[in-house]
Amino acid sequence: MSAVLDPHGHASHGDHAHDEHHDHPHGWRRWLFATNHKDIGTLYLLFSFTMLMVGGVLALLIRAELFQPGLQLVNPELFNQFTTMHGLIMVFGAIMPAFVGFANWMIPLQIGASDMAFARMNNFSFWLMIPAAIMLVASFFMPGGAPAAGWTLYAPLTLQMGPSMDAGIFAMHILGASSIMGSINIIVTILNMRAPGMTLMKMPMFCWTWLITAYLLIAVMPVLAGAITMTLTDRHFGTNFFNPAGGGDPVMYQHIFWFFGHPEVYIMILPAFGIISQIVPAFARKKLFGYASMVYATSSIAILSFIVWAHHMFTTGMPVTGQLFFMYATMLIAVPTAVKIFNWIATMWQGSMTFETPMLFAVGFIFVFTMGGFTGLILAVAPVDIQLQDTYYVVAHFHYVLVAGSLYAMFAGVYYWLPKWTGVMYSEARGKLHFWWSLISFNVTFFPMHFLGLAGMPRRYADYPMQFADFNAVATVGAFFFGFAQVYFFLFIVLPAMRGKGEPAPQKPWEAAEGLEWEVPSPAPFHTFETPPKLDATATKIVA
Repeated sequence: MSAVLDPHGHASHGDHAHDEHHDHPHGWRRWLFATNHKDIGTLYLLFSFTMLMVGGVLALLIRAELFQPGLQLVNPELFNQFTTMHGLIMVFGAIMPAFVGFANWMIPLQIGASDMAFARMNNFSFWLMIPAAIMLVASFFMPGGAPAAGWTLYAPLTLQMGPSMDAGIFAMHILGASSIMGSINIIVTILNMRAPGMTLMKMPMFCWTWLITAYLLIAVMPVLAGAITMTLTDRHFGTNFFNPAGGGDPVMYQHIFWFFGHPEVYIMILPAFGIISQIVPAFARKKLFGYASMVYATSSIAILSFIVWAHHMFTTGMPVTGQLFFMYATMLIAVPTAVKIFNWIATMWQGSMTFETPMLFAVGFIFVFTMGGFTGLILAVAPVDIQLQDTYYVVAHFHYVLVAGSLYAMFAGVYYWLPKWTGVMYSEARGKLHFWWSLISFNVTFFPMHFLGLAGMPRRYADYPMQFADFNAVATVGAFFFGFAQVYFFLFIVLPAMRGKGEPAPQKPWEAAEGLEWEVPSPAPFHTFETPPKLDATATKIVA
């Protein structure tokens, strides 16, 4: 029996009031003991936004220090703590949990499943993140301050850090365990719980990208766990994996870390590709161009991501044959990514497009992500990379890919599915303001960093000579505008929708959108697809 939520989160059950307690608890119990995929998806999304704000405050402190030459606000040690924790919190606390939140909310709806395969494990994998996040943030208040070795946690710096390093390692282990459990859950749900008639090649692209991402996570999170555990034993148990004084090799840490780290960047972008692949066809009013090639391109990216890790290490004294291999492999991985961009553009080509906010963010994503991809391709060229290694050019490149990539896709996904989640339409005018505000301030912030890097400004420095002053001032102003845009997004778009303020959303707010999630009422009932739906031949509609 379905329980339909009103905008205040209360269930209305028709005649069967006595069934209320069987459906779901109310108040804090509903959230603490949540096993419903929609509630857990909401928890993930709210948690990740909170961490986005924490990481964003650290980013603004970094930019405030760099507003002009000289030391203004913080000493270099604290500056390095800010850069390290900003990276760790954004990657493991904001981007990854947000995509898991999207997966929890949308995958069961898109494949016609009643819930995730392992509902209690789903709850556990979310609640593991809270102590990990608290431990990361609390490390600022430990003796010696937070870890300051950079988010990559390179040895030998990590061997010299205070006790907060151990807290950071423990937090990373817990977050990794959460990711692995979430991935197992997603894989089993997709492979075992699709509605009859939905073959793998009829699944929405978002489900495909998450299926592949989940396999990547299971493959590489244990590698990170190994690297940080070896760091821990070097620190406390007399081993010398990475300690040169005892015959260890710090460069070995880099190999192990980047064997995790490069698939990790695709873990953070593949679900974004899935979201964009849902939105572009809906607003171009055409089928996605080259669905099968998109699936194969996503799989190719996943496989190739394991053989490109050392392009992060061109300056570590790698033999020329190694440099050549990783250079060519990195250029090769650009091909399936380009296939995806081509397919999105081909989908839009001669479509009858309209530009509601989800489509604006999707088109913005394609434009700015492509720029980030090209700057990455330039860094793949070993001789060029040796010049640009560890400069602001690299910072600009990966923020174009991760902010304008992952984050813009998330915004697109929120605007696209928010009516289904909350039952109300957001304000289109406010959404468009958020888009243009974000797009312009993002480019004002990060585009000048390319020039700073080309001119030789190293990253992670708290001070710099006068010749870098102008571009840094521009970047700092842009960063503050960008940060306030995200506060605006939460206060004026997300909060009103969560409170049920706005026009009631129709079941299918976007006329050309396809997929089973548009076959259930808005807001989506607490329980959906309790009996597997019968699908039509396209597996996008339910046959009565």
